Amino acid sequence: MRSGIDGTSTRVLKVFDPWKSPLCTCPFKYSLHPYTGCSHFCLYCYATSYIGRKPSTPKSNFLESLKTDLAKVEKGSIIELSTSSDPYPPIEEWVGLTRNTLLLLRDHGMKILITTKSRIVERDVDILSKSHAAVMITITTLDREVSRRLEPGAASPEDRLRTIQYLKDHGVPVGVRIDPVIPGVNDDPLELKELVDAVVDAGAQHIVTSTYKAKWDSLKRLSQVFRDDSLVALYKKNGEVLHGSIYLPRAERARLLQPIISRGVERGVTVATCREGLGSAFFRAPSCDGSHMIPSKRRRESLNE
Repeated sequence: MRSGIDGTSTRVLKVFDPWKSPLCTCPFKYSLHPYTGCSHFCLYCYATSYIGRKPSTPKSNFLESLKTDLAKVEKGSIIELSTSSDPYPPIEEWVGLTRNTLLLLRDHGMKILITTKSRIVERDVDILSKSHAAVMITITTLDREVSRRLEPGAASPEDRLRTIQYLKDHGVPVGVRIDPVIPGVNDDPLELKELVDAVVDAGAQHIVTSTYKAKWDSLKRLSQVFRDDSLVALYKKNGEVLHGSIYLPRAERARLLQPIISRGVERGVTVATCREGLGSAFFRAPSCDGSHMIPSKRRRESLNE
């Protein structure tokens, strides 16, 4: 059980940031996960360190639990789907659990923030465009082969760019997470600048980025798939454990993220970092997570529903 805004317990809505990290700059919000596990099987996933690596499975009695929780939460609260799993796994296409979740959130007047790597989100533009909603699409690289190895169950980079364009064209505010940046995998400065150009050209209004914050299980996966032990050696030699993850030194993290921040500023979009503590030069946005993109008013046609 978790606490609602009035101190009563909630079942599926969870106040974000359970680690209470001082590096977290997110506004107050709730996280919501219609599914346990994640069928995208991203190598760098931190959630596998405590829930294991398993395919997406719908939570039982989820919608009924959500209805009960929403009665205990202040209207207009930010609710993010999702922070440690993707709300649009392949089975969502026929299960529709996330779609029904969005309808409930909309009808209760909640602000919706979606984070996904899936094209299935395009299906729900009819709801999102008439809600207080914004979408963040995660893209870690434009290299199809690197992406296939890093995120074997996720959509291709090209498909994700098309999703950004589709959402923009249908009036849904959209941003991008370039996250994580992993040394030796997707950290080439020129390629990162090209990625920024591509997402801005597709319609992204905001970019948030962060470095890979290692867990031992994900380090092992990355080393095995890319057949390179240097990443493990780097984090063992230079890493520092902060709030349950292994961070690289501050100067190294700033170096890795600078190409993204500088190109984003040049392109005129808001930019920020996630749990990095690098100061105002790396944080030029009203929010890190993209929640500032959520419109305060819904489209007029929704009033006639």
